[in-house]
Amino acid sequence: MIRVEHLSKKFGEHVVLKDVNAEIKKGEVIVIIGPSGTGKSVFMRCLNLLETPTTGKIYIDDVDILDKNTDVSKLRQKMGMVFQSFNLFAHLTVLENLTIGPVKLLGKSKADAEKKAIELLKMVGLAEKSRNFPDELSGGQKQRVAIARCLSMESDIILFDEPTSALDPTMVSEVLAVIRRLAKEGMTMAIVTHEMEIARNIASRVFYMDEGLIYEEGPPEQIFENPQKEKTKAFINRVRSFRYHIATPDYDLYAMNAEIEAFCEKHVLPKKVRHNVLLLLEELLAMINPANNWSEIDICLAYSEKYDSLMLTIESGGEEFNPLQESDLADDIGSIIVNSLGEKLEYERVDGKNIVSLIVKR
Repeated sequence: MIRVEHLSKKFGEHVVLKDVNAEIKKGEVIVIIGPSGTGKSVFMRCLNLLETPTTGKIYIDDVDILDKNTDVSKLRQKMGMVFQSFNLFAHLTVLENLTIGPVKLLGKSKADAEKKAIELLKMVGLAEKSRNFPDELSGGQKQRVAIARCLSMESDIILFDEPTSALDPTMVSEVLAVIRRLAKEGMTMAIVTHEMEIARNIASRVFYMDEGLIYEEGPPEQIFENPQKEKTKAFINRVRSFRYHIATPDYDLYAMNAEIEAFCEKHVLPKKVRHNVLLLLEELLAMINPANNWSEIDICLAYSEKYDSLMLTIESGGEEFNPLQESDLADDIGSIIVNSLGEKLEYERVDGKNIVSLIVKR
């Protein structure tokens, strides 16, 4: 139903989208995820020309909507949009919000439009609110009205731009229930969201956007269980990282330890884990420094919320040296500490660097 080819969008010199290519088939639910500021909402707004693309082509049912001879308003009727800010007409009742479009744009009679509107309001659980004004509704109710309004225009496609971001958790569940129902009924949808539940349980395919393009796409089980690219992995696992660069052998140990403590506290890691991290670092740095006759060192702590695990990685230059397997260190107290406080210990030599990584035991 939608085909996007080499789409780009600039605001002045700022490139928001670059070479986006995508297809959305009839009945698919495409969920678009990714970090803030990567062009997800702009991509969505380009699909119905709320933003005019800088270059590229967009086809709806094989019609190029960027062609100057295309009746854009007619095509837009095929594609409803639900915004995070609801965008209901405050001076109209709920019923009037649903009937104004069908009467004025589709040429329906008021009676037919109202009959259909009541059916849709029943579907989203709000028939009793038909005579209320938007200001008398909760956020979740407003968003459900906004969805019903899209359906009243007999849209073939619905675009959702962060439909739950302005709602509290209780209201989010109301809206998700309606979206699930639409998915079961075969409605074609594209949804920009931070709600991973939608992506996991409703999506036909997931687009992960980063760097202004669709960085990776695939079925939910692939994106969430076996992502192929590093940025996707980091996002899905919700990894939070701390990095520290040691430039000289006279580095400030206390400042480094204080920053590590602050990182662990931020992610509510137990005191035992914080203690283990500091002990592991102390022993590993003692092993690495003499062996390399000093080389700059990079330390990385990566916490995965998904797996509730903390990975410690240490990179150093110098000659190849694996502190985890040196025979003369087998009975050393430092090695005993490292082996007792770390698991999944690994060493590799990459691009002239010694890389030691492990999971900190809890």
